[in-house]
Amino acid sequence: MSVFRVLLWPFRHYGRPAASPAVPTALPALTLEQYERLAPAQKLREGDIDVIYATPNTATKWRVDSLFTKEPDTIEWIRGFRPGEILVDIGANVGMYTIWAAKTRGVKVYAFEPESQNYALLYKNIVRNDLAQQVVAYCVALSDETGYSLLHLSEFHLGGSCHTFGEKVDYKLERRESKVSQGCVSTTLDQLIESGVVAPPDYIKIDVDGFEHKVLAGCRNVLANPRLKSILVEINTNLEQHRKIITDLKELGFTYSEQQAATALRTEGAFKGVGNHVFRR
Repeated sequence: MSVFRVLLWPFRHYGRPAASPAVPTALPALTLEQYERLAPAQKLREGDIDVIYATPNTATKWRVDSLFTKEPDTIEWIRGFRPGEILVDIGANVGMYTIWAAKTRGVKVYAFEPESQNYALLYKNIVRNDLAQQVVAYCVALSDETGYSLLHLSEFHLGGSCHTFGEKVDYKLERRESKVSQGCVSTTLDQLIESGVVAPPDYIKIDVDGFEHKVLAGCRNVLANPRLKSILVEINTNLEQHRKIITDLKELGFTYSEQQAATALRTEGAFKGVGNHVFRR
């Protein structure tokens, strides 16, 4: 039986270097079978419903630990869903809100996450929660056009974010070089619905770290459909393109609470001025 040692490299996340970046930590020798059985996960509960998330690293564990505090407005929004309704989750990452909505509210979810590692873990979470008949996920970027390009990564790290499709920019739409870029395809939500791939949604969540305006430009027909009840979109109020989102959605008959938006806005740090806006008909 083969035996090997697992090396744990010090974790580095969001620009914070590990204490000893050059020296890995060795765990006791494990057989391959023992290593394969290592499947760290965390369980959260809503009423009598258990929701399980795989947590293979500290970034994904942080996402679970902060589920109710990072974006409480998203959790509150999801609690208004009814069984059988449809959510489109654009920028699903590893599936925190996709899984939560499907498991606790009984909705059907179409999830979109173009980053390869996040997509793999998203599907692991789908299967782990027995949601394969209720959630469909695509490793695709949604935008304002269909085509092939590159997904420029902020970092090659499971659970990471702030990746951009087609342009080497950051979430502020400022020039940023990427050490790793992944081949990727984009399409529009309008095209997916018109072709019958995705059913018309009751709810849309958009969190793509800067290109929210492009996603919305690619779903004008969906936005005009009276079936759509609500949209939750992360808006960077420092960007003209994002401020226009508010005007455009109001013209389409949506309203939003200025108090909710103000409460959600981050008031300090790198993401100052960024926050979720919940629009309703």
